[in-house]
Amino acid sequence: MNSFTYANPTAILFGKGQIASIAGLIASDHKVLLVYGGGSIKRNGIYDQVTAALGKHAWIEFSGVEPNPCVETLDKAVELARREKVTFILAVGGGSVIDGCKYIAAAVCHTGDAWDIVAGRHIVTNALPIGAVLTIPATGSESNSGAVVSRANTHEKCVFRSPLFFPQFAVLDPDVVKSLPERQLANGIADAFVHVCEQYITYPCGGMVQDGYSEALLRTLVSLTAQFADRDNDTWRGNLMWAANQALNGLIGAGMPRDFATHMIGHELTAMFGMDHARTLAVVQPQLLRHQMDNKREKLEQMGRNVFMLTEGMQDGFDLAERTVQATERLYHSLGISTRLADYGVTDSAFIETVIRNLKNHGLEALGERGAVTPDVCRRILTDAM
Repeated sequence: MNSFTYANPTAILFGKGQIASIAGLIASDHKVLLVYGGGSIKRNGIYDQVTAALGKHAWIEFSGVEPNPCVETLDKAVELARREKVTFILAVGGGSVIDGCKYIAAAVCHTGDAWDIVAGRHIVTNALPIGAVLTIPATGSESNSGAVVSRANTHEKCVFRSPLFFPQFAVLDPDVVKSLPERQLANGIADAFVHVCEQYITYPCGGMVQDGYSEALLRTLVSLTAQFADRDNDTWRGNLMWAANQALNGLIGAGMPRDFATHMIGHELTAMFGMDHARTLAVVQPQLLRHQMDNKREKLEQMGRNVFMLTEGMQDGFDLAERTVQATERLYHSLGISTRLADYGVTDSAFIETVIRNLKNHGLEALGERGAVTPDVCRRILTDAM
């Protein structure tokens, strides 16, 4: 285990009725910009709870943040925040809204081209404070320092981060999950599962606590998948919300090698084809694991034993590591998530060279915990995922 510094400043307020706590979490002299997506929070009662909690604050709102948020939309919120002299951003939504608010918070305080923040050409030294009310458990953005946004006119989707992006607080009320469609819940499980895998399936380095916690999270997500038909209960919803949060709050990756190649490649697929983020991960991950089998064999076998409870040795002609990958594929399939690009209408492999070019343009030519996921390996992964 490598040396590390771990700090997560986000206060988590978990449980029913916690949205009302917002009233005491934002200083009364702040002017708040309430940011949300397509308006579902007005149909399911969350909007009314949030605005009631903001009753003694000055606030305005901005809606219309899309899944895989685009800076073309977010820049309108930046203009509004500047014009209205907003001093606090409140994100009410899933990872897309929260990520978008991280961009807004930094862009309001930046005088140049805000895309420079995303592209890494500007280091964020000032940002408005952020709070979050999570409505879709999946990304963990409500208590981490990363964000992902897109630029529609160039089909780019990029990761950027800053310690200033940690929300001051995050409200996790499992009741808000009641109204989510099946597709979003399935996506949430898949996204969280991959987040854990990318910090776990690398190589052994003595992180007994991190490995044990990762395995507990993975087993939880496997159990939630098995119980998916009976998901309409508080226990199921609460465990999904907490597992997705813990999957990417920095703890299980502390001092450990990490491999976010699945996400980097998946982002390109979303940018090009508009695929759901989680479904791009389910397409990429199994083939990436197969192409990196020699580098990841020990941890794949460990996962097979401790998560999927597979036995040692060969079975049906496949070794334990390959059977672990197959079990992962079955998990996605049981959620109705295909692991093949053709099922999403992507049948022409010509796009692969565009993906490779975009990865190179973003400086992502040596991905993975060993830098072994090269452009040629990416090409083979996507070819096999067709």
